[in-house]
Amino acid sequence: MNRKIYVYGSTCVDVIITLDHLPRTEEDMHPFGQSFRMGGCAYNVANILGKAGADVTFVTPLGMQGLFGPFVASHLKEEPWARPVMLPDRENGCCYCLVEKDGERTFLSVHGAEYTFDPAWTGEVEADYLYVCGLEVEERTGEKLVSWLETGAHGRIFYAPGPRGMRVDPALTERLMRLKPILHLNEKEAMQMAGGDCPEAAAEALFARTGQSVIVTLGAKGAMAYGREGLIRCPGEAADNVVDTIGAGDAHAGAILYALSRGDSMAQALRVAGAISKRVVEVPGSTLTLSQLQEALESAQTTP
Repeated sequence: MNRKIYVYGSTCVDVIITLDHLPRTEEDMHPFGQSFRMGGCAYNVANILGKAGADVTFVTPLGMQGLFGPFVASHLKEEPWARPVMLPDRENGCCYCLVEKDGERTFLSVHGAEYTFDPAWTGEVEADYLYVCGLEVEERTGEKLVSWLETGAHGRIFYAPGPRGMRVDPALTERLMRLKPILHLNEKEAMQMAGGDCPEAAAEALFARTGQSVIVTLGAKGAMAYGREGLIRCPGEAADNVVDTIGAGDAHAGAILYALSRGDSMAQALRVAGAISKRVVEVPGSTLTLSQLQEALESAQTTP
């Protein structure tokens, strides 16, 4: 079984700046280093799927003006699953990722063409799962995106509201929830979306609204899912060395989609996602090499 997955959303440049701590007002600092890497929530998801061998199509708008678009375009040429929509008169954005010495990150996102939507860009969608992120829904073209989703020209929606999910227009969120998506959130996002101070109760409440699985990541504590089988827990495994946490949640979402697309149970999907997201925090940036991903997948298969 190898179900088709369609991913729509952003690809940007992550400008990673490593420093001792976040700067205070008027403080002068010398960062330890900086680098350019591929990023964007949707790209991070698609990258896991593509490298894992899933049947994935990734459609991403790409502004070719300025510095960042050509950088992204040169890398996407190497990805057979990527379908960039070139927008020659628009700029692509970037994300300044401030990484402190403990690996935690703070994002300063400059949005460009990569977060916008036009139904003319989507092409034919033949998929069992369709991934969408809240960052695109929050944008000025978010209503167009939700209207397109409402046409039903896609598979089951896999929605990751993201850290700014509560800033999405409540009317758009309500319309999305009526489409009964699978939800992927972290602990804080789940409680903000459902209310209350308990992630288990939040997951159950969200399941009651959608009737579809709700996956909640819990950081070092692992992850859980609430669905028709009730509550499923997957304990976390400590990373050998946390370099940074950029893209860990996206990698978890991509791994869940990969496992579900090949017919895994939710319990196994959580194990696969845990192994892959653990590996992501052990490397700089949000992406793994093919060999690193294969090692993580093998680790998940041997986990009891």
